[in-house]
Amino acid sequence: QVTLWLKKIYGDMPVPEYEVNERTVDILHEVMECNEERDRDVMLLIEDMKDRTTRYEAEAEYWKDILGESLGLSEGSLSQEATRDLNDLVESAMELEVEDTSLTSFYSAINHMTSELYETKSKNEEMERKLKTLMKKLTSALMLEKQLEEDIKKVEESQEAEKAKAETRSKNLKFLEAKSKDLKIRIHDAEKELVARGLDQSLTHEALVKSSEELAALQKELVPFKEELASYHNLP
Repeated sequence: QVTLWLKKIYGDMPVPEYEVNERTVDILHEVMECNEERDRDVMLLIEDMKDRTTRYEAEAEYWKDILGESLGLSEGSLSQEATRDLNDLVESAMELEVEDTSLTSFYSAINHMTSELYETKSKNEEMERKLKTLMKKLTSALMLEKQLEEDIKKVEESQEAEKAKAETRSKNLKFLEAKSKDLKIRIHDAEKELVARGLDQSLTHEALVKSSEELAALQKELVPFKEELASYHNLP
């Protein structure tokens, strides 16, 4: 419905592009309903005026025939001023939609039309306010949508950068793991070769690491003894 309405509004011109989502469609649907409601009111008013015009014209012809036949009055028999006044009276009566040309009918019709005028004006102002509110909502929704698109783009760019960093770190880690594994193999092979040549087992890497750990443990055990010994050094 919204698409067809937009094509009808813009006619041969292309419909401006907009993001189709639930919020924008709802707002456009409200604008469409307001617009169609106003168009219906105008069309009903036009049709009513045409119908009344036709009816009054027929009635005028009827009375014209009666006046001409009964009283012998015609437009040609009246003075120019009388003809002008009569035309003004007829046009006013038709415009005000009165049943007769009495002053009471004219005053009543004028008051009624004034009331309708104010009512229609008030209704149009209300519809304009609603339309402005809907347009503000639509503008706000479009701005929010644009901001969300920019935020999504920034997040995607950030994710791409993090992904590239993660891939680089992963490659470096794999390289270091492979290098470490290769070094361990080479150390192990070198130790085997040295042992085969008569190297003391206590000088291998594993033995040295074990000895270092044992030495650290012994040094830790010596700490309280050193503190106790230091207290004796202060004696006279």
